[in-house]
Amino acid sequence: MEPKDSNGNILQAGDSVIITKSLKVKGMAKDIKQGTAVKNIRLTDDEDAIEGKVDGTMIVIKTMFVKKK
Repeated sequence: MEPKDSNGNILQAGDSVIITKSLKVKGMAKDIKQGTAVKNIRLTDDEDAIEGKVDGTMIVIKTMFVKKK
């Protein structure tokens, strides 16, 4: 299982990524804007998703919406 970002780079736990598209997130008051950095990601059982903290909230992000920093 090798999760890959939108450019095909392999993601590993602890990597930093950048959001490539503004995303609406359920349960958050505001959207996550394009260019937001997510540090110290965690991998999930699903190779198409990662976990990361944005504004102090842990969220699951599809790997097609991130690129490795």
